[in-house]
Amino acid sequence: MRYAQVVIGPAGCGKSTYCTYMQRHAQDSKRAIEVVNLDPAAEHFDYHPLVDIRDLIQLDDAMEDEELHYGPNGGLVFCLEYLIQNQDWLKSQLCGADDSDNEIGGEPDDDYILFDMPGQIELFTHLSMGKQLVQLLESWNFRICTVFLVDSQFMVDGAKFLSGTMAALSVMANLEMPHVNILSKMDLLSKTARKQLDNYLDPDPKALLGDVAQYSSWGRTYRKLSEAIGNLIEDFSLVRFVPLNIDDEESIQDLLLQIDNVIQYGEDADVKIRDFDPPEEEENEILDSKIL
Repeated sequence: MRYAQVVIGPAGCGKSTYCTYMQRHAQDSKRAIEVVNLDPAAEHFDYHPLVDIRDLIQLDDAMEDEELHYGPNGGLVFCLEYLIQNQDWLKSQLCGADDSDNEIGGEPDDDYILFDMPGQIELFTHLSMGKQLVQLLESWNFRICTVFLVDSQFMVDGAKFLSGTMAALSVMANLEMPHVNILSKMDLLSKTARKQLDNYLDPDPKALLGDVAQYSSWGRTYRKLSEAIGNLIEDFSLVRFVPLNIDDEESIQDLLLQIDNVIQYGEDADVKIRDFDPPEEEENEILDSKIL
């Protein structure tokens, strides 16, 4: 079995930074985690990708083509469709991770890969390409957890909490995979903002959406709709957010442990038994003499 995190979230939420720090944390823990860049519009990241979609196609290829003339959003959709159509290329690149020249952590079954996805969440909320990609990875023996990042600076009031929650809910419903929601960039929040954010880690949707209805004319008009959404989130416990502070190793470790439990990483590993050396001959002679 191979293991993977499909890292999703809006543009600028910190997906590439998340992948970088997860990989560094794994290295410090004597563990191998590789990263695959599947964002054809990426310009810079701090990790060295195991596979890079830009070697196959770049966003500029779709935007500058004389026949296509796509814009940025349409170009991203086209690039992911092109990747799926050329899935043999991706499979061959991932199979290269099994070679001895690649430090992937031993046997192929131990592969643990983060897939850094584009920041266009439409690919995963309602379009089919995101789901096709996840199903493709499953067919290649990957056990997958989708990781949805939301910028914690964005989740500062009831209305924005509602927006982020519904986006996470759409991804969960469309991909139908084990799923973890993360509040990123906790290290950038002030102490006051962190205290406010506690309301969203274990939220009371009815109370938060009540604020929307109280302080917004739109909220007062559509109060019943807000209450219905709050009941949906609360009654089924569909969405919870895990805070991530990349400056705190314990925060990274706790999150990685939670995701490992979701995908059952390491549960099939054999119990390690240490073989002790037999006693030295001199020790045996001393023991015999005492017995006599």
